[in-house]
Parts: sequence; structure tokens; C-alpha cells
Amino acid sequence: MNGLAMMILATPLFGFTLAPPAAELGTLDLSDTDVAMLSGPALGALPIPGLLEVAASVPDDGSDDVGADDAAPRAATPVDDDGLTDEDRQYAEDVRRRAELAPIHRAFGIATWGAMTITTILGFIQYYNLYGVGGPGRESTPCVTGDAVFGQDQCYGTPWPHLIAAMTTTALYTVTFSLSLIMPDPNNVSEGPGEFAERVRIHEVLRWIHLVGMVAQTVLGLSVANGAFGDRANNYDTLEIVAGVHQAIGWTTWGALTAAAAIMIF
Repeated sequence: MNGLAMMILATPLFGFTLAPPAAELGTLDLSDTDVAMLSGPALGALPIPGLLEVAASVPDDGSDDVGADDAAPRAATPVDDDGLTDEDRQYAEDVRRRAELAPIHRAFGIATWGAMTITTILGFIQYYNLYGVGGPGRESTPCVTGDAVFGQDQCYGTPWPHLIAAMTTTALYTVTFSLSLIMPDPNNVSEGPGEFAERVRIHEVLRWIHLVGMVAQTVLGLSVANGAFGDRANNYDTLEIVAGVHQAIGWTTWGALTAAAAIMIF
């Protein structure tokens, strides 16, 4: 029997699929190469048996190609018995600390604003007594004319009301500013989008403005009190200029602190 006759007789039995017997499928290596050989042009793109289709559809995780020693280790985050990682615990601690410090920071901030308001007003009164406001000169100042606010005692010696208010403001401000630095921000609110985040960013910018103002006011106040610019009898014009700068910085600092507080409260 020639080859053509044998093929004709074999066609009804095997359906001309040339599929391997079932016993041999169990020992067949179902690698990508074998699948390609069974479905490639070498066999005329014949239909792939169901078992091979399943093998071809399973994603290769590299477990057969990479040895245990060659596999790259996967970074694992330690998890405690309660299911929390160290990052989870740190985040929860930061949230707790912020919740505790926020009302304290606000209370000290309001107290600082109140003390600074009093200090600024007393400073203006002190300036008015010694140098007047837009007057023709020294002779027209309230201290010379005898019309000093709170009495003529404010015209010489230590201006105690203004000094006590300034020292109180400085102490409260130091606490308030320190709290703003140590208070955590686990959610990075200032870096996020939205109106509230924008307000926080403005609040932080104003914080550095009134900090510079507070430092400048302290330096100028101590300098004038210790005679660094002379005395009123011999250096009146110089002291008037320095006192004017002191006033300008004082009101600017008060304005920056007021805006920083208002933008977060209202």
C-alpha cells in the first residue's frame, strides 16, 4: 500500500489533527517553545489541543527559569500582630500629636496677638509722648508741653507699661512659634491642592515675616533702652528716626501676625 492510500485510511480515525495520544500529554514539556512548535508554521498552524491552550494562557512568573539562589528578594514591610506597620504607627502618632498641639498653639497664638496689640498701642503712646506726631519739633511734644499720656512720668526713665507688655509678648510669641515648628503635618496639608492648603501656605509665609519683625523689634528696643543711639538731649533727631523705624516695624509685625491668625480662624 502506497503512502497516499495509508493517509486516506488513517483520516477517519485521527481526523487529520495529528494530536498526540493522551498518554503522552502527561509527559509533554509545556514550555513556550513547545507550544510555538505545535502551533507554528512547521505543522501548518494546526489547532492546539485544550491542554496546551491552558498552558499557553498561564503567565510565566519566572519560577521555572530562575533558580532560588538567583531570584531577587522582595522587600517586605514588617507587620505586627495588630496588623500595623511601623509607618502606620508613626502616622497615627503624628496625627495624635497634631490633634493635641493644635488647640494649644491656637490658644497661645490668640494670647500672643492680644499681648502684641497692647504692646503696639503702648509703644505708639510712648512715641507720641516723646516725639509727637507731625509736630514742628521737640518743643511741641507732649512731654515738653506737659500733656503726656499717663502723666509726665512717661517722659523719663524706663517706660514700664510698654516694657512689661513687650516682655510678655516676646515670651508668648516664643512659645507659639516653637509649637508651630514642632507640630507635625502627617498629611502634608500645605503641599496639597484646595483653598485650605492655600491658606496654610499663606499662614506659613506670614509666620516668617512676623518672626523677622519680632527679632528686629527686640534688637531695636534693647538698643534704644541701653543708649546705643545717644540720649534725647544730644541726639534727639537720631532717636526720633530710630523710634519711627521701630514704630513702622512694630505695626508691620502686628499686621502680619493679625493676618496670619485671621486667615486660619475665619
